[in-house]
Amino acid sequence: MALEGQKAAVIGAGIGGLAAALALAKRGARVQVFEQAAELGEVGAGLQISANGVAVLQALDLDPLAGNTGNMPYQLEMRDYKTGRQIVSLPLNQAADMPFLQLHRADLLTSLAQGCQQAGVQFHFGQACVVLSSEQGVLSSAPDQNFDVVIAADGVRSVCRKAHFAGQKPEYTGQAAWRGLVPSSDFPGLAGQKGTRIYLGPGRHIVIYPLRGRSLINIVAVEERSDWTSEGWNQTDSTDSLQAAFAGWCPYVSDLLSHVKDPLLWGFFAHPELPNWSNGRVALLGDAAHPMLPYMAQGACMGLEDAWVLAAALDREDGVEQGLQSYERLRKPRATKVQQTSFSNAQIYHASNPLVRLGLHTGMGLAGKIAPSLLTARYDWIYSLDVTKAA
Repeated sequence: MALEGQKAAVIGAGIGGLAAALALAKRGARVQVFEQAAELGEVGAGLQISANGVAVLQALDLDPLAGNTGNMPYQLEMRDYKTGRQIVSLPLNQAADMPFLQLHRADLLTSLAQGCQQAGVQFHFGQACVVLSSEQGVLSSAPDQNFDVVIAADGVRSVCRKAHFAGQKPEYTGQAAWRGLVPSSDFPGLAGQKGTRIYLGPGRHIVIYPLRGRSLINIVAVEERSDWTSEGWNQTDSTDSLQAAFAGWCPYVSDLLSHVKDPLLWGFFAHPELPNWSNGRVALLGDAAHPMLPYMAQGACMGLEDAWVLAAALDREDGVEQGLQSYERLRKPRATKVQQTSFSNAQIYHASNPLVRLGLHTGMGLAGKIAPSLLTARYDWIYSLDVTKAA
């Protein structure tokens, strides 16, 4: 089924949804995007985009470093929470074919939205939307229209997933995180940080890296905690609460956290694998299909990969349902494996037993000095795949 002239609806104007809209439009589909927010705003914080995600952006004719909005760190440092001592340093961006970027989510959304507008995609903001008919592709926000295909990219709390797919209730993982941004001018200590830093402690870790030409510092602070009620990332918390959770950490971290204003707090939930991602003319994409914990920084990248493979499958197969089934067949095993890998990595970050932590840190340090490639090679299956060439 060639996509030329086909009517496609995308529910959700997040990274996966906009990438899907752009990929479909570039293959000739007439695409409409339905988003419940009133506009695309300055939402979210930092994102890390590895080579597999960068490949999709480039194939969509987007330059993720345009306008000095992106950052290319040259190293990843892991450090001890209490002393600040470096455990291991791993080189980044050493090979031209393996880029690793850091972007503000709003900047990436802007780039994708501009690409969509240039490709003729229509936007409908302020419209919460559900699928009324998976067979006919009818939406609550457009009941007078039948779409050839509907892509539900409505996020981790997907209404479409609940209505049309047999998903199980997610389970709280016992982990939550604060996110915050600090202007670099408020924290001169950034001058000594030229890459990404991860501070590892018992039951906690913090990720710190610059954004927007080093004008901002992005912070993600994760802790294990038993109390949480709902899934989401937009609960505002206090600086005092954040500092209390990381009391006793090294001066660099303590000073930085004191500058975070109105951090957002969200709980991590594990979602069981869905039986299927497609139902008639409807398919799930991105977090709606496979919500990721952040321990591999692959949430955005998996959404980008989904978008490319989806458009290619629909353009290649004989019919909509065949195309969506092909997309699911190609994407589900990989996304599920990344999902599981992200979940298991929490053990490395949060080792609480002092002896276990010492053993892990010593082992990483030795490997980093003797053969640093050994620490990253285990994830080559993630970073080295270019779906724009495979699909």
